[in-house]
Amino acid sequence: MRLFRREKKKQSMEERETAGGDWPEELGADETPERIRVNDRRRFNLESDEPASAAPEETTQQGPSLKPSYVEELEARARAAEQKAADVQARFEQVRAELKRETDELRQRLARNAEERAARDKAQFLSSLLPVVDNLQRAIDAAESGGSKEALLDGLRGTISGFESVLAQTGAEPVEALARPFDPELHEAVDTTEVEPELDGTVTAQYSRGYRLGNQLLRPARVQVGRAKGEEAQGAAE
Repeated sequence: MRLFRREKKKQSMEERETAGGDWPEELGADETPERIRVNDRRRFNLESDEPASAAPEETTQQGPSLKPSYVEELEARARAAEQKAADVQARFEQVRAELKRETDELRQRLARNAEERAARDKAQFLSSLLPVVDNLQRAIDAAESGGSKEALLDGLRGTISGFESVLAQTGAEPVEALARPFDPELHEAVDTTEVEPELDGTVTAQYSRGYRLGNQLLRPARVQVGRAKGEEAQGAAE
């Protein structure tokens, strides 16, 4: 009987060694130990080489926003207002550039028109002086050919008349001086002569005619002024 138990125990040990388990010594040959199941709860990412700890971070970045809805609405309105302001600024710069370009073109066109008008007026004035030159030339020809004094005078009178016509076309007017009261703003007194008391301060002679263009005096008339003497002149002045 003892031999049988030894063989039974030896057979049980061989079976345990074959199964790869270590049984406690206190277990008998007829007792079989309970198997303990261990569940491995670790998760492995088989599709990526990154550790599983990276998944929560990615979930956090792509997760829903924690901002209140009214904050997001205000931010959206602020971005829209900034974009609108940028559009208005760009439009303003465009309009200002166009206005500057149009203003420069208008200024250049006005300057060009003014230059062309000045050139036309100058050419017209010079053309109007050509008849005066012709009259002077005819007077010289008449004097050299031994013409009469009357023909020479007619040529000179025609020259003066033509020159005054040219001045009238430009707006220049002669200053009236002869037999008029002396006016220091229009007349330049060259000398004086003794006259009757009633003619005191009157222009008695004109040496060169004065001219004015509108309210602008081109040159004063050079004249002679009459002066009365004695007590009679003083009484006439009073």
